[in-house]
Amino acid sequence: MANLNKVMLIGRLTREPEIKEFSNGGKVANIGFAVNNRRKNQKTGQWEEVPVWVDLKAFNRETGRKMADLIEKYLHKGSQAYVEGHLVLEEWSGKEDGKKQTKMVVYVDEIEFLGSRGDNSAAGPSEAAEPAAKASVSGGDGIEEVPF
Repeated sequence: MANLNKVMLIGRLTREPEIKEFSNGGKVANIGFAVNNRRKNQKTGQWEEVPVWVDLKAFNRETGRKMADLIEKYLHKGSQAYVEGHLVLEEWSGKEDGKKQTKMVVYVDEIEFLGSRGDNSAAGPSEAAEPAAKASVSGGDGIEEVPF
């Protein structure tokens, strides 16, 4: 029986990436992300955008992919990105009651930064004045410059 676990999204960061460093030197970027689904409002007959909130995690890899570092440097709240990844069910025990907790998360395999931060409606005046990040991170061993 064949299996496929692949997620492809285009959306925007809903908050600043949260960066965590591990004692072994590893790093992860926890990202709040939103994409829109379209649906027809039954009362008005109009099409509307309905947000879908997704949690992403991007790791620095020993093989040379430093996605957490790049996300920390170039992506901010409101930044638009194309993400490819896979679903992971994270499980842990609650601190207070010890009950099993679960959450579905997308682990990022590839990410491409779209548009400039100056184009983001959520960017503040100081962010809009900064130059755009021109980078793409993929399953390869490095960063590839891409024009916008």
